[in-house]
Amino acid sequence: MDSTPASSVDFDEVQLNSLGYKTSLHRTWHQLESFAASFCALDFIGTVRSVFFLGILAGGPAAMWSSYVITMIFMWISAAVLAEICSALPLSGSIYIWAAEAAGPKYARFIAFIVSFWTATAWMTFAAGNSQTTANYLVSLLPVFDIDISGGINNGNIKWRAIVWAVSEGIFLLSISMNFLPPRWYSNVFKFTLGVMAVDFLLNMIWLPIGVSRSYGFRSSHDAFLTTNNGTGAPAVWNWMLSFLFTSGTLVGFDASGHIAEETKNASVVAARGILSSAIATGILSFITIILFLFCTPPIDLWLTLGAPQPFVQIYALALGKGGAVVMTVIAVLGLVLNTSIAILAASRLIFAIARDGVLPGSHWVGQVTAQGQPQNAVTVMAVFGVLLLCTILPSSVAFTSLISAGGVPTVAAYGLIALLRLTQTPYDFKSSRFGLGKFKIPFYISAVLWNGLLVAVYVSPFTLPAGVIFGAVTLIAIVTWYVTPEDRWLRREHIKAMLEYAERPAESQLACPNSRCRVWAGNDVLQEVMHAIIIKITTIRWGLPCLIK
Repeated sequence: MDSTPASSVDFDEVQLNSLGYKTSLHRTWHQLESFAASFCALDFIGTVRSVFFLGILAGGPAAMWSSYVITMIFMWISAAVLAEICSALPLSGSIYIWAAEAAGPKYARFIAFIVSFWTATAWMTFAAGNSQTTANYLVSLLPVFDIDISGGINNGNIKWRAIVWAVSEGIFLLSISMNFLPPRWYSNVFKFTLGVMAVDFLLNMIWLPIGVSRSYGFRSSHDAFLTTNNGTGAPAVWNWMLSFLFTSGTLVGFDASGHIAEETKNASVVAARGILSSAIATGILSFITIILFLFCTPPIDLWLTLGAPQPFVQIYALALGKGGAVVMTVIAVLGLVLNTSIAILAASRLIFAIARDGVLPGSHWVGQVTAQGQPQNAVTVMAVFGVLLLCTILPSSVAFTSLISAGGVPTVAAYGLIALLRLTQTPYDFKSSRFGLGKFKIPFYISAVLWNGLLVAVYVSPFTLPAGVIFGAVTLIAIVTWYVTPEDRWLRREHIKAMLEYAERPAESQLACPNSRCRVWAGNDVLQEVMHAIIIKITTIRWGLPCLIK
């Protein structure tokens, strides 16, 4: 039964109308779904496991855990910056709107084009890339059971690429199909995904150490914390910096809660809270997982001899036996399929929002919603794009990897750009935010700019060249599109100004919301209070996570 007072829904509708949009999407989701949208899209256990080998190559164990501490802190700061503006502008596909409004009326439309192209590239390529990652788990069972493939298990073998492609397409279509479920049914997908992630985490925490103790044994503290490795061929300092490719990969995508804001009740509070709480929970659990794997995985020399596309499948076989490897692989695959489905959900809302504003070819059709309030045409666009992108595996796995390598760059660039614009253009605007940063405002903006700028430099470095080339190409296309698109076709100046003016109203004066929850949050610098609580907890060696997600 829906326990949210009708007044909350009315407030959401009035707020959306005041921002210049009509209510068209269903609004039936709550805090759990908002949190799960980002937390499950990040998928801490699946992501750490999938990119762990990258960390082994770039810096080794010493860089992995130490770089993650840095990453965790600064990603939390970036999440706080986004939560602040999300609370003022809780809109579907909202990250490009946040960037536009942060730029102010003069540059808003230009920035909106840039960031919409960036984020669409990131989210749309992620779904296809994640499907191939999932396929790699399944096909990695073949060498575990000594099943040979004619021509060998390597990307130079067209038969092997065909197998990976076919499995990837099947996984992608399965993930897409779940996005056609009714909203109330999809709420169960969120809950089931959280359950799968919990089971996966607990089995790795309990069963894996037992298996390791009975097989090849744990790594020593020196091996787990102090060992270094240079598997990239980069100079020593830059090789260490490349470890941020691994650490940041586990914490990019917490903006997903914002993408479903128009489907969330009490969105100005719930969506912002979903962004921040999911980033904090993912950071803590990812760090625990990294430490666990550093003690439980074999020596680096053995890592380098594993021939499967996903080395963890063979590690599970070494520690738990073939049966254990099958169980852990099935759970990992199920989690990644669900993770991909939720990522598609977030991406489709972004596509819907861009189409609603009128810039995409066929925008009228793409921006349509069903009678149940779902943008299923936008999901169809995602399906067609993903199927075609996966086909590039067939001629060359390098071509496919190059295309999806740009997925992380646009997202962190958008995070940094929003912080930069808040710092330089609108530092004291968005008074309607219920997650005001208070006295942490300027330090947080500066930190987010420097941190995400560093990540962009790492992502586009010569050792990850395709990402930089594709990122530059996407940016150029966005600029050309902005230049040739008439102003009355997309995000008119009047609309931008109206949104900014509405977001400038103090929260307590926007609407007399009769829902007591609205009144409690309105006008309070909640995030400032939360940061004070965290600092107090840290200084007393106690963790204050419950105060964030209580």
